[in-house]
Amino acid sequence: MTIYLGIETSCDETGVAILEDEKIICEKLLSQEDIHAIYGGVVPEIASRNHLEAIPILFKETLKEASLSPEQIDVVCVARGPGLMGSLLVGLGFAKGLCLSLNTPLIGVNHLHAHLLACLIENRIEFPALGLLISGGHTQIYKIHDPINFELLGKTLDDAVGEAFDKTAKLLNLPYPGGKYIDILANLTTPDPKIFPLPYIDNDNLDFSFSGLKTAVLNFLNNHPEIRLKKMPTQLDIEQISKSSPFICKICSSFNHCVAKTLEIKLDRALKKIKGIKSILVAGGVAANSIIRKYLLQLGVKHSLPVYFPEKRFCTDNGVMIAYAGKILFENGYVHPLDIDAIPRGRTIPFDYSKKQELTINT
Repeated sequence: MTIYLGIETSCDETGVAILEDEKIICEKLLSQEDIHAIYGGVVPEIASRNHLEAIPILFKETLKEASLSPEQIDVVCVARGPGLMGSLLVGLGFAKGLCLSLNTPLIGVNHLHAHLLACLIENRIEFPALGLLISGGHTQIYKIHDPINFELLGKTLDDAVGEAFDKTAKLLNLPYPGGKYIDILANLTTPDPKIFPLPYIDNDNLDFSFSGLKTAVLNFLNNHPEIRLKKMPTQLDIEQISKSSPFICKICSSFNHCVAKTLEIKLDRALKKIKGIKSILVAGGVAANSIIRKYLLQLGVKHSLPVYFPEKRFCTDNGVMIAYAGKILFENGYVHPLDIDAIPRGRTIPFDYSKKQELTINT
């Protein structure tokens, strides 16, 4: 029996979780969504300060609920990047302090890989798999040879898909986080595929670009200013908007279709290029989007492949996925020295683990 602690502070959610081998013993998650909604997006300085206040409280609450003492933790796993540097440093500093005081191994986890590995928590998956990561800051396609080895095949050249959702919502004067509200409104009507173009598909690569789609939305709304809500509401009254501003629902549905279809086309292209894929994994905050799930499940049927998503509660940042990814690394003999650095968004995360032939844990 091995007890794993997972710590997640890469952006605006503070997550702490404890696994006993593969069993989730306890998890705590504190979202800063309401705080950053005032500003229409995440403010890095505010995010890091809130992590600093939240993490010791969540840690104590998690241990109490799990009926564990700190000394019973065998392995500390923490998101080391990519993410907001200040936020990452809070989690990494807390993890290092625990390891020093408890003399436990440290596992720095690639936050992006952890999102995709969250699909394994409830599913038995065959490899190699094709992985699609869609989040607020990243849009990437991987060939996942096994749970340790990830090969990047394509990525966004500018805006990530989550950014495109949030910026489009802001143009419509919808509240933050916009992606959630676009999906809700989109399901109230059918899309018009002629309103927006499918972005960056007239090529043969696996990269993405969503900045042109954002510009298309902006140009359309500049030509039809009456569509926007007059001001951003603090709470979204879905029924009222559907009656008073029905064309907003049409815009959201058409935008949702455009993004989902683009992701489907790129994944279909990857499956035609790469032979031997046995599964499709889709993860990240945007993987909770209902239309994207529908389109990609249909793609799986087309290729006779299973498509796996994490539970919706594990699509957003959380401590469970960090603990689970750290567990996989530890079981394969990988640990980190205590001098590892946090890696901000935009930099490649090195595979700089130490490999030990014989692992010892506190028992």
